Amino acid sequence: MKITKGIALKLIILILTSTFIIFASIFVYNYIFTKRMIKKNIENNAETLAQATVNRIETVLRSIEKVPLNLAKFLEDLNCRDQEILGLIKSVVKNNPEIYGATIAFEPYARARNIKKFAPYYYKRKDRVNFTFIPYDYFYYDWYQIPKMLNRPVWSEPYYDRGAGNIIMSTYSVPFYGLVDGRKRFMGVVTADVSLEWLRRIVSSIRIGKTGYGFLITKNGTFVTHPISQLIMNETIFTIAQARNDKRLRKIGRRMIKGMSGYEEIKSIVTRKDCWLVYKPLPSSSWTLGVLFPKKELMADVVKLNNMVLILGIVGFVGLFLIIIMIANSIANPLRKLSEATESIAKGNLDTPVPEIRSKDEVGALADSFRYMQESLKKYIKELTETVAEKERIESELKIARDIQMGILPKEFPPFPDRKEIDIYAVLEPAREVGGDFYDFFFVDDDHLSIAIGDVSGKGVPAAIFMSLTKSLLRAKATQGLSPELVLRRLNEDICLNNPSLLFVTVFFGMLNVRTGEFRYSNAGHNPPYLIHSDGRVELLPATGNIAIGVMEDAVYDSRTISLKKGDRLFLYTDGVTEAMNERNELFSDKRLEKELSAITDMEPKSMIESIMKDIKVFCGTAPQSDDITILSLIFNK
Repeated sequence: MKITKGIALKLIILILTSTFIIFASIFVYNYIFTKRMIKKNIENNAETLAQATVNRIETVLRSIEKVPLNLAKFLEDLNCRDQEILGLIKSVVKNNPEIYGATIAFEPYARARNIKKFAPYYYKRKDRVNFTFIPYDYFYYDWYQIPKMLNRPVWSEPYYDRGAGNIIMSTYSVPFYGLVDGRKRFMGVVTADVSLEWLRRIVSSIRIGKTGYGFLITKNGTFVTHPISQLIMNETIFTIAQARNDKRLRKIGRRMIKGMSGYEEIKSIVTRKDCWLVYKPLPSSSWTLGVLFPKKELMADVVKLNNMVLILGIVGFVGLFLIIIMIANSIANPLRKLSEATESIAKGNLDTPVPEIRSKDEVGALADSFRYMQESLKKYIKELTETVAEKERIESELKIARDIQMGILPKEFPPFPDRKEIDIYAVLEPAREVGGDFYDFFFVDDDHLSIAIGDVSGKGVPAAIFMSLTKSLLRAKATQGLSPELVLRRLNEDICLNNPSLLFVTVFFGMLNVRTGEFRYSNAGHNPPYLIHSDGRVELLPATGNIAIGVMEDAVYDSRTISLKKGDRLFLYTDGVTEAMNERNELFSDKRLEKELSAITDMEPKSMIESIMKDIKVFCGTAPQSDDITILSLIFNK
């Protein structure tokens, strides 16, 4: 079955991906939850099994401990003859199945002045109770020395009792005392021996799965029981850890000999496979029992269950995949026909027939929408053709208007190459095709240069027309020989006489006497220009307190006069400079402009304006220009 590229494929991918994610999430959650639950049950069962084994061993050891304890107390209270002592020892061995052998080992010469060693020993061998005297110097052995030094009963480390019991055993030794010359004196120890074979049988009875087992180590880490018989009495848990460079096993060993309990993950010494280890101490002997639970064997049912769930999921996933393909194609086939018709329409063939879709669902509604779109496109293209032609005509007219506007501004620099008293430069960058800013400069006679800069309220064509009117009227008034304040007053009267759009314009106008340096100016609401002294000081020209042109018909305008010295500069600008904004809607600001001017006080007018324009563009970055920018700079060289 062919799978279409497009909505069918997207439906298949989307649904199957969603289904896979849901299924995978459920599978993973089920696996983790089941594994965690079984692990918890194993941990609880391991704790129970280990504790039960410890209790079983401990019960026997406690019962064994009572025998020499009672016998030692009996010896302290009574003075027994040799035959009575032998009878007591034999009775202990005979009547206690867990005890392999027992003795009462006396301190040298404590039993008789002429007898150094007296330690009668009864032990079991081939279902019989045998007797012998311990032939070696027992008073140098640990099972005798340690309880004597510590003054308390002690379980010995396992050892091979050569010459007496002749097996590997552990001895519980209880010191006993007597009165000699009225003073309490150590007389010897009473012992009960336990065969390690008995402990091995108890521990080896622990079987978990096929490879799980139990083992027992002494308080020094020596293996007392283990499935690998070569380890018993020959290796410790620490030597095994050293041989395998297993720091984790060494750490667990230290916890075990400290009498701590725990549940850890380790690798089996026997199988080298992952296992869970539970360990618990034997309180009486300070030995520790460890039980290993094979991880893979105990988790086999979980893995089997999850494999079965995975197989069923894959089968269901494949079935769902086939069903989704059928459903997706039943939706996609009509859409494919619509797509082919739409592609033909998109190429310009608006008469392409839209296929008939008989279904009353969204696909049928889409086909009807395509037919409506086809008719709408025909109508729209016709209207768009007419609109584009009109737009091109307007854009052409705006371009002509821009050229006319820029043409009425002085644009040749230097404008007065024969006048060495001054140097002047100006620039205007409208925010749209045409703008409302203007600048102008011209000589009204041989000695007086008029300079003007203005900013019309508003943007676009109305502002451009109003700017042209203002500039023309301003030049006409200035050439009549009027003072700056009178020029602005007459200009305001003319503007207010016929201003239906209620536009207004801010104007700075001044006259410079190029011979004396006297500069008389009047400011009609415009940004105050900067005076840059020849010594580098930057300051604003004093304000004249006048309102913008076109606001009030009978407004009165004042003027001020300053004297320019050689090297002094004038910097005139519109608010498009200080109100230029960057991407963060921050303004270029008067403060920033004054700072930039202070750094370029020795530049010529053209270089100064180019530097400021560059700073504005760097500051604005990618932000669009929001207002017209006009700058005029003049230097007095007289």
